[in-house]
Amino acid sequence: MTRDDLHLRQRLEALLIIADEPMSVVNLATAVGAPIPAVRAALALLRADYDGEADGPQRGFELREVGGGWRVYVREQLDAVVTDFIGSQAPARLSQAALETLAVIAYKQPVTRSQVAQIRAVNVDSVVRTLLGRGLITEMHADPETGAMHYGTTDLLLQKLGINSTAELPPISPLLDDGADGFDDLEQLA
Repeated sequence: MTRDDLHLRQRLEALLIIADEPMSVVNLATAVGAPIPAVRAALALLRADYDGEADGPQRGFELREVGGGWRVYVREQLDAVVTDFIGSQAPARLSQAALETLAVIAYKQPVTRSQVAQIRAVNVDSVVRTLLGRGLITEMHADPETGAMHYGTTDLLLQKLGINSTAELPPISPLLDDGADGFDDLEQLA
């Protein structure tokens, strides 16, 4: 194995570890600046290494080709260990960004990620994934024209808030600027 081969595998591993959805070979090749055949070969070597086909042991994770892309997963026989660990952890508090995103979704549902991002003026992809993972929001339906997923709140959120429906959320309009500031001046100029 050459130094370049090792470097390519290391770069692919770094990307695959942080990926929260399968990454296509084309995306991986573009990200690491390598030819597609070299990326395919490196992925095959990584999978063999993780599966213990090389000199090392079988790892607790595996590299799978799923849904048109590649991603690292926990080995199926270790799912119970991970589930028990996650279940035993004290629930973490939501960040300010997560709370703001959750509020937008709760008040505007059904709403797409891009609509939430426009309202908050920041990228909300990772926050939406966190809220989905915690079961506080759910995918409601895909837009027939754009394919964009619409999100809404779940019964778990209602339970956590101690309410029966989103209709019981406090009115938000008294808390918001109505946008009328500055219009009086414009009307006087007319």
